[in-house]
Amino acid sequence: MFTEQLQRGEMLRGSEIDANANRERMRQRRLKRTLIPLTLVLTWLLFRLLTSNPPRFGIPGWVQGSPEIVIALGLILILGTVIFIPFLTAGRSPHTLLRASDSKVRLDDVVGADQTKREAIDSMNLFLASETFQREMGGNARRGVLFEGPPGTGKTYLAKAMAAEAGVPFLFVSASEFQSMYYGQTNRKIRSFFKSLRKAAKDEGGAIGYIEEFDAIGGARSGMNTGSMREGIVGVVNELLVQMQSFDLPSGSEKFKIWWIDTMNAFLPDHRRKPRPTRKEANVLIVASTNRAADLDPALLRPGRFDRVIGFNLPPRTDRMAIAEYYLDKKAHDDEITPELIADLTAGYTPVRIERLLDEGLIIALRYGRAQMELADILQAQLVTEVGVAHEMGYHPDERRRIALHEGGHALTAVLTRRDVKVASILRRSAALGLVAHGDAEERFLKTPTEARDLICVALAGRAAELQEYGEASSGISSDLAAATNVACQLIGQLGDGPGLLSLEAAAIPTAANLVAKVLADERSRDAAEAILEDGAQRAADMVDRYRDALHEIADVLCERDEVDGDTIRAIVAQYTDITERRGAARRGDEFRRAAAIDNS
Repeated sequence: MFTEQLQRGEMLRGSEIDANANRERMRQRRLKRTLIPLTLVLTWLLFRLLTSNPPRFGIPGWVQGSPEIVIALGLILILGTVIFIPFLTAGRSPHTLLRASDSKVRLDDVVGADQTKREAIDSMNLFLASETFQREMGGNARRGVLFEGPPGTGKTYLAKAMAAEAGVPFLFVSASEFQSMYYGQTNRKIRSFFKSLRKAAKDEGGAIGYIEEFDAIGGARSGMNTGSMREGIVGVVNELLVQMQSFDLPSGSEKFKIWWIDTMNAFLPDHRRKPRPTRKEANVLIVASTNRAADLDPALLRPGRFDRVIGFNLPPRTDRMAIAEYYLDKKAHDDEITPELIADLTAGYTPVRIERLLDEGLIIALRYGRAQMELADILQAQLVTEVGVAHEMGYHPDERRRIALHEGGHALTAVLTRRDVKVASILRRSAALGLVAHGDAEERFLKTPTEARDLICVALAGRAAELQEYGEASSGISSDLAAATNVACQLIGQLGDGPGLLSLEAAAIPTAANLVAKVLADERSRDAAEAILEDGAQRAADMVDRYRDALHEIADVLCERDEVDGDTIRAIVAQYTDITERRGAARRGDEFRRAAAIDNS
């Protein structure tokens, strides 16, 4: 049964869990230990009653007649509390103890990322049935699991589900809570946390410890081993390494028993000495989460510590559909909004962002007096969450027209290069005076140099439109040039689409911390990047010149409406050229110009 459920990836239940049997044994032992002193006390009270000498409770007479003593004792008690309590609590574990009833999230609520969920269930099953796993198969359960992935991908969410399903104490703590201004207290808090874990595991058959933002205390020790940084980095990591190997340390009562046996054995001959008690390893599972696993000390990731790293990645389309369906079941929405539609709109979104998008859609629907959200609300919410809230700037008519032509250039070339244009706007959002939101027509995980050059062309099209209509470009092209430069430098320094195959990203140049600086610092690479930008600029100029009528029509609509959806823009461009056929590769430079000359003739 044990191996079958592990194979199916199901959670172990009831009697199949070794932790439950251990918890019941400890409960019976605690009950016996409690009944013995209670029986003695009750026997003493009964004896006093039967001998007509009942116990009397109250303040002693010598205190009642001396109020000065009462005041003095009270002051001493208050002073002692103020002085000693902070010292006594300074090194206590900062964790929060969670029970199954404290978490409303269950494993059934974790949708998408089935393999990640399966890994977590397997780790928890091995932890809950560690004795059976050892006895039947000779294996050792995992003691440390690391959740690693970008923010918002569900690490803490899955941990809450584990807390609800495990049925054992779940000790939750943020890594920053271990840190203290007093020297030595950080290590003391870590020791106290692991001590609490061992005690909880002994009392209830097992315990799970969850450390959030683990990189705050588990950073690499290299170069940090001198001076005041020792406790902050090296000492803390050393303490973690020791504690991860300390699940078999004895408790206080066991230490006393061992001391007593060793003391007695010192007076006994060898053949009469008592054996020291064997210590059973505490059934503890440590789960830690981080956004920066590469920054952790390598010693923490070796087998026997955090020997299993579970990755949390951005959900693919199938997972986004499952996530959208889960949230749409809870939120009022029009029938037009489907999980497939949300999945298509949210490429690159984390689960948290998908939920936030739907909540923003509900807020926008409520603003317009509707009881459920519509597709237009989702699209507007996407702009709000990705770019910012729109503001009417009251542009001068000439400036309004210039901005419309600038954004029209972006929109036109985006359609011509088969980008999926969602909306074009001349309303100010954040620092942008206007924008064109576009993305891949289909979800893609790889990018080709041709597609990167398409992005450069789209980025430089606003500049091309301004040069064509006004003879010079405005300051609005600054962010476009920065975006195009970044893409060009990635082509040269990262993807080998330049003068050589060497990766400048791999070069450790102290004076050039980022890829753009590395490319610009190398003369050949700089010239190649400049050539790519020149080619993209010329290509954009050819496009806006060839389809100048479409450019002006897009600008007219923008001036009239402020914002135009992608379908309207595609309809305008479709009047001038066929955009239904998907090109295998975008035309570049002379190829595009030759094709334009043939068409114009």
